[in-house]
Amino acid sequence: MALLPTGVTVVTVADGRDDIGATVSALVSISTDPPVVMLSVAGEGYVAEVVGEVGAFAVSVLAADQRAVAGRFAAEGRPSARHLVSGLSHHRGAHTGAIVLDDSLAALECSVRQRVEVGDHTVFFADVVGLPEVGAERRGPAMVRWDGRYHSLG
Repeated sequence: MALLPTGVTVVTVADGRDDIGATVSALVSISTDPPVVMLSVAGEGYVAEVVGEVGAFAVSVLAADQRAVAGRFAAEGRPSARHLVSGLSHHRGAHTGAIVLDDSLAALECSVRQRVEVGDHTVFFADVVGLPEVGAERRGPAMVRWDGRYHSLG
């Protein structure tokens, strides 16, 4: 499956105490009417736990030149997302309160409608409840993960 290219995103959650975030390449559009996405994360991980508790998250779609951002949010033992966005333009989503990266290609705010445990992952089906404005100056290809590395799409 590593040979199947997938988009690279940063998923963030505000739980009232802290902000968490992670680089995720398992986000898929499931339906356009209504707009629903599927997020898959490690079932034993902190992201699955907090998304499950909060029931909402934000997604920032990364551009090909944002490898450093993807790396920040993918690092083991990473600090709070508030520290990870230090020096990056960002705002909080109106619907979720989660951090949204202003320089991303696109952004979504999502509300969990269903949670399913599948193998070693937790899959969340979520309604898209907001489309924060981002990337006003951003054009260019999206980042993809393929063969275990980040690449440019296009």
